Amino acid sequence: MSQLTVKILFVADVIGHEGFEIMAETIPRLAKDYDFDLIVANGENAASGKGLMPRIVDDFMASGVHVITSGNHIWNKQKIFPVLNNHPHVLRPLNYPPGTVGRGSCIFETSGGYRIAVINLQGRSFMQPIDCPFRVADRIIQDLHTQGIRIILIDFHAEATAEKLALAYHLDGRITALLGTHTHVQTADERILPNGTACLTDAGMTGPSRSVIGMDISTAIQRFMTQVPVIYKIGEGNPVFCGAIVEADAISGRAQHIERLQIRG
Repeated sequence: MSQLTVKILFVADVIGHEGFEIMAETIPRLAKDYDFDLIVANGENAASGKGLMPRIVDDFMASGVHVITSGNHIWNKQKIFPVLNNHPHVLRPLNYPPGTVGRGSCIFETSGGYRIAVINLQGRSFMQPIDCPFRVADRIIQDLHTQGIRIILIDFHAEATAEKLALAYHLDGRITALLGTHTHVQTADERILPNGTACLTDAGMTGPSRSVIGMDISTAIQRFMTQVPVIYKIGEGNPVFCGAIVEADAISGRAQHIERLQIRG
């Protein structure tokens, strides 16, 4: 590999306090071996399983995270709205309609002087019918390329595997990596596509594995058996750190390596 390589750590959906704790413990251990240029974490479930709070943003940044992405649950805590408007590295999905609070992309400059773009998108299959992520991605990527930015990471927060793979192939060669989030179930399909884009359908979740995708087991069973809405309760126990490491050529932005992570606490 070229010496001009950037290393990116992506942390899958961080669920509650247990998720934050294992993330904060794991990042320094990984950083010793990889010396990351950028660390991105999806934080939409960090506040008791749904949403994000300002103090948690501070905790994330103190743990070593540079950029926080999100998804449909970012709207669950209104106290985060001013942060979305004012913090340059806390993102909501870009393809919400014009006028929506916050921003959906940012450019992070590494200590080595490389500019890396992070884009947050949300899918539409089985989710809200917001703006088309494909067309929104086309527009912003063209603008980034005009600025000379070739290292581009996308967190695609989507339900359907097909939608995630379709967008990855649509953008192959134009972005560095597309990493899926939202389902909280890590997929074992990491790959580098023919034109140099790394792809992982879903990075999984960082939080209590003794749960139903982060939810308290008995509460989840009750919801399915009665079909009656119950108050969300976060699961506890057996924390797991999930995510991915992407290494890319710093000049072309082409991915050179992707490694899926699942680390038990």
